[in-house]
Amino acid sequence: MKLKKTVVMVGMMGAGKTAVGRAVAAKLGVPFLDSDAEIVDAANMSIAEIFARDGEAFFREKETQVIDRLLEEQVGILSTGGGAFLAERNRDLISAKGVSVWLNAELDLLWERVRHKDTRPLLRTADPLATLTEIYNARVPVYSLADLSVPASEELSIEEMADRVLSVLTTRADVLEV
Repeated sequence: MKLKKTVVMVGMMGAGKTAVGRAVAAKLGVPFLDSDAEIVDAANMSIAEIFARDGEAFFREKETQVIDRLLEEQVGILSTGGGAFLAERNRDLISAKGVSVWLNAELDLLWERVRHKDTRPLLRTADPLATLTEIYNARVPVYSLADLSVPASEELSIEEMADRVLSVLTTRADVLEV
């Protein structure tokens, strides 16, 4: 199989964008890229620290720049932060230079995956489940604009999800040559 354009993994925190993205990249023998990791490396601070020091608007501007650069540099699998796809300019960039794949996980599965982690700044609230529910309800209509959708399930391993992504990608000859 030959990947013709970058596949951009989008979806909620806990959907598996990084884990599944890495597995898909390994199966295709292409680079795995992570826009959040690139931003953290460039700034030499965590995303939470960037938000605290420079604000969300600054972070989102850098995020767009990084996504644009990564889409230009090489063909691979790109994992983005959960909020990246919400910006129309990012969706336009991704659509023009790659293909978006929504890892569509139900709320209960996402909660199961993120509830014991303290690495999610958006969930540091008095009622993290209510916060996650609010974010989920706001974002799902935007994620549904993705070029392709892959339903997630708690029974599926990372490898099985990666196989599902590959199966969906084969429906697009402009993306994956079989």
